[in-house]
Amino acid sequence: MMPLGHILLAILVSAIYGTAFVAVKLSVTELPPLLVTGYRFLFAAIPLVFFVPRPKVPPRLLIAYGIMQGVIMFGTIFTAIRLGMPPGLSSLVVQMQVFFTIFFSFVLFGEKPRRREIAGAAIALAGICLIGLENADAAPTIPFLMVIASAAAWGLANVIAKAAKPDAMLGFVGWSSLAAPVPLFALSMLFEGTVFGLPDHVPSTTAMLSIAFLAYPTTVFAFAGWIYLLRNHPAATVTPFALLIPVFGMGSTAAVFGEIPTSVAAIGAGLVFFGLAVNMFGWRLLGR
Repeated sequence: MMPLGHILLAILVSAIYGTAFVAVKLSVTELPPLLVTGYRFLFAAIPLVFFVPRPKVPPRLLIAYGIMQGVIMFGTIFTAIRLGMPPGLSSLVVQMQVFFTIFFSFVLFGEKPRRREIAGAAIALAGICLIGLENADAAPTIPFLMVIASAAAWGLANVIAKAAKPDAMLGFVGWSSLAAPVPLFALSMLFEGTVFGLPDHVPSTTAMLSIAFLAYPTTVFAFAGWIYLLRNHPAATVTPFALLIPVFGMGSTAAVFGEIPTSVAAIGAGLVFFGLAVNMFGWRLLGR
């Protein structure tokens, strides 16, 4: 079982990831999403790389993580939200990454999930499905599929980080972030018609603060904490904590954008918490 400090870190990381969807929506409403994603990782990498040494990780894994996580995963989900996918619902659907991560870890590392982890994930998945069905009419088809693709990319990024076994979490986050801005700015030029790395107007204070939140608390702190947990525990133990992200995500977007969850969605959120508890504490919880 994870120590209490690691459990609290996992919950804090999930809370940051969840509330970040508010910042995503605020920023991509004003600026092109691929450009915003590029800024996120540019500001996360600089000035961090000038203060932390490059981790002892094969360069191919460092670059692969930056491309998979920064360019593919976040570039896709930011674009999906810009195209109309509700941010609260996005925070839910992208948690399919939990199951992609467990599957990829089983295939690549032979990490066979324990019965209580499978049971906990199944209960939490039932909660996610309940919330998803309740909000199905709010999700356009193409953006919805883009978020599923983003979840698969997140799962692959998790196993890349696990394979890399970085010796320094901040170094890994900062130096891998360097791989993302140039491809993102190039893609923004190609698909969004921007000049390389430049917006067509001076961003508002709200947009700049949103990007800063995405760059520092979300990318630098939360990524480093997440990779630290993956390095020290099996993926099937760590990744179910991400099921808390939609609870924080839907709560924060309800407060800011009025995406009020229904009673059915609240029951689904309760199932997510219960599934996580079973995953962490096993059937002793039911005995009590």
